[in-house]
Amino acid sequence: MSSVVLVLNGPNLNRLGTREPEIYGSTTFAQLADLCVAQAEANGLEADVRQTNDEAELIGWLHEAADKNLPVVLNPAAFTHYSYAVRDACAMLTAPLIEVHLSNPAAREEFRHNSVISGVATGTIAGFGVDSYRMAIEQIARITG
Repeated sequence: MSSVVLVLNGPNLNRLGTREPEIYGSTTFAQLADLCVAQAEANGLEADVRQTNDEAELIGWLHEAADKNLPVVLNPAAFTHYSYAVRDACAMLTAPLIEVHLSNPAAREEFRHNSVISGVATGTIAGFGVDSYRMAIEQIARITG
């Protein structure tokens, strides 16, 4: 049995492929999920890929990761910039947490420059499109291997 990594995605990521493709690319969420599963398998891991538009559901998943000591790859999406509730749930994690973003928030609108998550993450990978997820999963495998 391989180790599980939770790949958690916040609001609007279910709209990948159609939502501002000039920023987020043309890959759909289903394609992203398949990519994460394949990348995890290539690194001896099992990816459990989830997406929600609901802050409470995301927090529940982070609590699950804390309780089960599971590493997390997290794209908090808009919650990145203001959700102290998500940040506090992330702070409870004991396994590695890698924050990911498809675009580079620091190169976008000023309100996107601040992440309340980064301060409690093991690391952040941003600006490489879907490759941000590939790199994050690879790092989880290295850290936990």
